[in-house]
Amino acid sequence: MIRSFIRFLRGYVRIRVRGFSPERFLNMCSYHDIYVWGLSPISSGYEMYLSAADFKKLKPLAKKTHTKITLTERRGFPFFLFHYRKRKLFFFGLLLCIILLKVYSLFIWDIHFEGNEKWTDETLAEYLRSGGVKPCMLKSRVDCPGIVKNIREEYNDIIWVSASVDGSRLKIQIKENEDTLLGSADNVENRETETENDDKAKGIVSDELHPTDLIASADGVITSIVTRSGIPQVHAGDQVKKGDILVLGRVDVTNDSGEVTGYQYQKSDADIFADTTLEYAESIDRIYQRKVYDDRKKIQPYVRIGDFTVSVGSTSNKYEHSELTVKERQLKAGENFYLPVLLGIKTVKSYTFEKKSYTDEEIRKILSADFQQFCKDLEEKGIQILGNSVKINLYADSADAKGTLFLNERITEEADTEILTIERKETDESVGTDD
Repeated sequence: MIRSFIRFLRGYVRIRVRGFSPERFLNMCSYHDIYVWGLSPISSGYEMYLSAADFKKLKPLAKKTHTKITLTERRGFPFFLFHYRKRKLFFFGLLLCIILLKVYSLFIWDIHFEGNEKWTDETLAEYLRSGGVKPCMLKSRVDCPGIVKNIREEYNDIIWVSASVDGSRLKIQIKENEDTLLGSADNVENRETETENDDKAKGIVSDELHPTDLIASADGVITSIVTRSGIPQVHAGDQVKKGDILVLGRVDVTNDSGEVTGYQYQKSDADIFADTTLEYAESIDRIYQRKVYDDRKKIQPYVRIGDFTVSVGSTSNKYEHSELTVKERQLKAGENFYLPVLLGIKTVKSYTFEKKSYTDEEIRKILSADFQQFCKDLEEKGIQILGNSVKINLYADSADAKGTLFLNERITEEADTEILTIERKETDESVGTDD
C-alpha cells in the first residue's frame, strides 16, 4: 500500500519492449538497477511498469540491445498535474480543501460515549458542556485527565472513566457500578481508605467520622456475612425483618469490672446476603390498538453545519395521526476524522389505529418476554434468582403473570448510629470538724 502510494507520487509509466532480444534488455535493466514490475509477455516482446525517472535511462539500453520501446501509459501525480496545468481554479480548490482539512483537524467535532447505561449520552454531554467541553473546541484545550476527574467526582456510581482523542473525536469510555445500592465492596473499601487518609492528613480523629449502622433492607434469612468494621448483630441462618440492625457502628468500652465507661463509633462495613422473596405481577389487555400506516408521508432532507441548518421541503402536515422519524449521519474522512457537517432526513408518516386482539400464544409470548427481561435486570444488579412460582393466567379480556421470585441478594443499607452518653456520678464528700 505504501509502495503504491510512493509510486503514484513520483509517477510511473507502462512500456512495451519488442525487438531482437527483449530478454537481454531485461538483463541490462537488472544490471543497471532499473526496477520493473507488472511484467507480462506479449507477441515478440514484453510489457512492464517502471518509474518515470528510470524511463529516461532506457535509450542507451534499447540501442545496445536492438529493441524498440513504446510508451503506452502515463500514471501518477506528476502527469496528473501536467494534464490539468491550465485549470487554476481546480488547483486552488484542491489547496483550499487541504487547508480546511488541516484547520478542521485542530478541533473536536464529535463526543462519543461508551459503556454508559444509567446515564444517557445527552446527560453526560450536557455536564461536559457546562465545563466547557463540547464540539467545535480546540484539541489543545482538551484536558483528558481533568475530564476523567470531574466525571468521577460528579457521578458516584461511575467507577472507571477513560478519555482519549481519536482523530477529531473525543472518546469517553465509562464503567458504571452494577450495584446501584452500595457499590462493590472493593470500591467501598477504597473510598473509606482514601477518606481515612485525608482525615489523618487534616488532623481529624476517627470519632469525628459519621458513624453508621447497617440495617436490613428487606425480610429474609441470612446466608452469609463478612464484616470489615462494626459489631455484627446477626449470624448465618438468622431470620431478619426489614429495618433490623445487622451491623452496629457503636462499640462498648468497658473497664476491668465489665462496666461500660464509654463508646467508640465507626462506619459499619460488611457484605451480608440473605434469601428473600419478591412478588411479581404484570397484566395486559387482550384488546389493543395497532398502527396502520398509509401511503401519505412527507420527507425533509437537510444539512447541518454547527447551529446552521439548510433544509429542503417541510414536515408540517394536517394528518390526524403522524409519526416523525429523524435519521442523521455525520460526515467523516477515514475512521476517526469527523467533519462538522451532518446530513439528515426527517420523515413524517400518516397512520390510523386499528383494534386488534392478542391470541393466547401471542399474549403468552409477551408476558414471558417481559418476565425474562425483569429477571435479566435483577441479575445485572447482582441479585441471584434461586427459583420462581410465576404463572400466566388467561382471561376473556386480559391476562396476567403473577407469582413469587425466590432471591439471594445483598440486603444492607446504611442508617445513622444512635449516639449514647454515659452519666457519670460524682461522690460528694463533706468535710467535718471535731469540737
